[in-house]
Amino acid sequence: MKIESLDFFYLSMPQVLDVGDGSQDALLVRARATGGNEGWGECEASPLASIAALVAPMSHSACKGVQDSVLGQTLETPEDIRRIGALVRRNSFDLLQADHTLSGVDIALWDLLARKRQVPVWNLLGYDTAHRKCAYASQLFGDTPEQTYAAAKQVAAWGFVAAKFGWGPYGLGSVEADAEQVRAAREGLGPGAILLIDAGTVWGEDVSAAAARLPALCDAQVKWIEEPFISGALDAYRQLRALCPDGMTTAAGEGCHNEQMARHLIDYGHVGYIQIDAGRIGGLAAAKQIADYAKAKGVRYVNHTFTSHLALSASLQPYAGRAVDLLCEYPIDPKPLAWELTRDHIRPDGVCHIDFPESPGLGVVPDPDVIRKYLVETEIVVRGKVLYRTPEI
Repeated sequence: MKIESLDFFYLSMPQVLDVGDGSQDALLVRARATGGNEGWGECEASPLASIAALVAPMSHSACKGVQDSVLGQTLETPEDIRRIGALVRRNSFDLLQADHTLSGVDIALWDLLARKRQVPVWNLLGYDTAHRKCAYASQLFGDTPEQTYAAAKQVAAWGFVAAKFGWGPYGLGSVEADAEQVRAAREGLGPGAILLIDAGTVWGEDVSAAAARLPALCDAQVKWIEEPFISGALDAYRQLRALCPDGMTTAAGEGCHNEQMARHLIDYGHVGYIQIDAGRIGGLAAAKQIADYAKAKGVRYVNHTFTSHLALSASLQPYAGRAVDLLCEYPIDPKPLAWELTRDHIRPDGVCHIDFPESPGLGVVPDPDVIRKYLVETEIVVRGKVLYRTPEI
């Protein structure tokens, strides 16, 4: 097969709010190859910036638009996808958005090849079996502890045995205000559930600010404190991990846009959980490499997903065969765009475990009518030449 086309679709809710909710817009990728073969992927990134990285005119030999390294390439084996990814990184070395753009392309190519072979993506990635995961209900903190308590009570009633609260007001006020939020989450969930807290990089690299929250987290039996610092603050991560009491650890990685960043968080940041977003790190090939590296280092791997179920399925594939890596981020309150986007959904069972889709490829397919509903018509013109125009569905 030869890769014939890459179509990017910019979707958005009518109004995008200034909150930590990545489900408000989306960038879908449709890859087509000879023989009528097709696959879908999703970038977890700014849609317009990523489209620009796809079609950008060459600045020099190491700064080319991503499509220049993909279109016309042979696609027959998983190794071809890895080869294409390496070519993109070489030819787009100085194009910083390239990894986010490549992520959606890479996912679409795995989906395409797996659908052609009539196997699930996890099988192409080298696994013989896919182990079900324990879905943790992922959501934002409420504006008040009362709202957080009510949200935690609701997910417990739905059967979730694990939940994560993050962003919102957490870390922006006093230590006691944060403690009240954490207590509310624990009280709502009940004593037996796994509680995870996401600080959303709020403390930059201020170890003392994060450490001041540890007693309340310990009292609430929080399993991890996620992204207390920016991704590159490796020394801060290392110091905080050393301060964590028994039973608690650190988690980070969603901001990584290449394998090296993730490895540094493991090796120098000493995180206990490495969280990878396949739509940011460069796709499934890179994510699988990190899953393998984490296994070798004794670090747990977990997905990062806060958008559609296309992205959710993609995020699960790199660690499908890892029985010990049990937890799975499961967004429970996405915007209508993210929920409606796919015809099928990955639904938890009565005890909130999830199984992998049974269909070939990623097992979920975008709904063309929903794409049309949320489509943002876009055009990029340079020197009178149209480099990008919203494609036909």
